[in-house]
Amino acid sequence: MRAHLRSLAAMALAATLAACGTLDRPDGPLRLSDPSAPISPAQAQASVDARVTDFLSDFGDLMNDRHATNLLALSGGGANGAYGGGLLYGWSESGNRPVFDVVTGVSTGALAAPFAFLGSEWDEKLREAYTSGQSDNLISARSFAAAFNPSLFSNRRLHDLVESYVSPELLAAVAREHANGRRLLVVTTNLDTQESVIWDMGVIATRGDDDARELFKNVLVASASIPGVFPPVLLPGLTDQGEVVMEMHVDGGVNLPYLAVPEGLMLWTAPENATNIGRGAMYVIVNGQTGRNSGTTPGRLTGILGRTYDSMSKASLRTHLAVTAGFARRNGLELSFTAIPDNVQASALAFDQESMTALFELARQRGRDGSAWRRLDTDDPSKDFVPSDVVREEAIPEPLKVEEQPANDDNATGQGPAETPTVKNDNHG
Repeated sequence: MRAHLRSLAAMALAATLAACGTLDRPDGPLRLSDPSAPISPAQAQASVDARVTDFLSDFGDLMNDRHATNLLALSGGGANGAYGGGLLYGWSESGNRPVFDVVTGVSTGALAAPFAFLGSEWDEKLREAYTSGQSDNLISARSFAAAFNPSLFSNRRLHDLVESYVSPELLAAVAREHANGRRLLVVTTNLDTQESVIWDMGVIATRGDDDARELFKNVLVASASIPGVFPPVLLPGLTDQGEVVMEMHVDGGVNLPYLAVPEGLMLWTAPENATNIGRGAMYVIVNGQTGRNSGTTPGRLTGILGRTYDSMSKASLRTHLAVTAGFARRNGLELSFTAIPDNVQASALAFDQESMTALFELARQRGRDGSAWRRLDTDDPSKDFVPSDVVREEAIPEPLKVEEQPANDDNATGQGPAETPTVKNDNHG
């Protein structure tokens, strides 16, 4: 991770000295009578219709006695999204993966959310997204574009990755599940208003036309656009006067590590006489680590910034988990979470195929045998939210590596009983 941060910092300095990229955007509302306007009123209206202005009402089903509701929240984490992908894949293999009524995604979690929402029949597409090598050049010299963008890298390869799997078939499948009452929600951060925006992707998919597919893709790209690493995405909105504005959206993880409980309900407690509590289950997949890692911080700027960001993001995540767990305990909801074991070396910026495949396979094993999950609604609230079932020290890869499987291995298709991947540590033979 420190090596990646050093490289990014060096390139950022070079870019600052060389040029200042900018993103061309209108200063005010667009005049749609202008033939050069990049969007239509219909596109802007679709964008507005897809926004969940009151997540409280959607969340209400978790406390409804008509049926038990399963919610899955996928966090951000860059390349560590391979953990969530592998865990879902292994969970399917265990035969215990629920059908989720609500799936939410933030940042890299947003990219996996459509597959998680559609179920195990889309697992091979999920596996391909994280292990095929399509992500190899997301951040590389080939993508370096600071002279032209307000970011270190172009998002062209990110767009290509999303384009490759957001097919008309995927949109149609999301629309069908939306019609059945299920919800797929993705979070972006609107920098202009400094607000988190929740998008109902089923509303977009239900439109079914080319404009809808383009908006679907752009929302996913925006949610995964780490500020400074990838450029922001301009998404259309409407003013109260009906004028179209282009808003600047970035990574949903800027404000929220994941989306589980509406902000307005975080401190809420059900009335004592309520009889419709306790029917919901929430699962949070953290594409990262939650524990504190002690070590000597280098005296260099990159070392200081790297450790600062790591500490800050983990503290925010632990706080968010603690509040979510408190809500679950007070209101009788089941809450389970999983995170990358703290003694596994994992970097949010390691987009190479080898690292992502190995992390995918490690998570797949944990999802298959059930060892990944920890219940937070029943644990002592004074405990730190650090996975206690960490991988044995001798099994920790540095870097992560997985032994090659035979070509006819059942694992290659994800069918049948899977062999446990052999992970080895280069430093320990």
